[in-house]
Amino acid sequence: MDQHLNHVEEHFLGSDFIRDVVIGMSDGLTVPFALAAGLSGAVDTTTLILTAGGAEIAAGSIAMGLGGYLAGKTDTEHYESELAREQREVREVPEREEKEVSEIFREYGLEEDQIKSITETMKKNPEKWVDFMMKFELGLEKPEPTRARKSAITIAISYILGGIIPLFPYFIFHKPSTALMVSVIVTLIALLIFGYIKGRFTGTSPMKSAFQTMITGGIAAAVAFGLARILT
Repeated sequence: MDQHLNHVEEHFLGSDFIRDVVIGMSDGLTVPFALAAGLSGAVDTTTLILTAGGAEIAAGSIAMGLGGYLAGKTDTEHYESELAREQREVREVPEREEKEVSEIFREYGLEEDQIKSITETMKKNPEKWVDFMMKFELGLEKPEPTRARKSAITIAISYILGGIIPLFPYFIFHKPSTALMVSVIVTLIALLIFGYIKGRFTGTSPMKSAFQTMITGGIAAAVAFGLARILT
């Protein structure tokens, strides 16, 4: 009895934040690594590699942050557009909207008299009616007002942090080939740790997430490295 009374449901509520971190960090770990790795076989000093890598991180973080901002703004604009349309339909064609509500509840197995009672109640509160249609007909949740700005900042910072990791060995080792070998090891370890933490936050198996992230990121980095070598 006490277990039922004290039961607390734990749900992960930071999916948007984690998604932004994943987007920024994964690209930050792979793109600067590929650039540095591609240049490692073409130059004799790490100075040029660090300069090019730093410039790429700066440009990449701005581009990725801008992309996150525009995506957030698009989500908000889409929601506002659909909200205006639902408000208009509830006001101008309530019979059609009532039928759509009935169809939704029939899918959940409710009886007709129950459905009729619910729809009659909804018609007395148009605002809640519209909110219901947005969630259950269109599957849309109202975006957080600051979502676009937060997304841009999170992605940009994650990209910068991710990009510093594969470049860090080039600060310590002055021979590009040595720095490259250390960078490969450091990047794979970072992907492994990043995947493990991601798994802990999202509720999936941390070890599974860790190896999936490392393998996927490693393949992406290898492909990017190959392209960088061809171009350089």
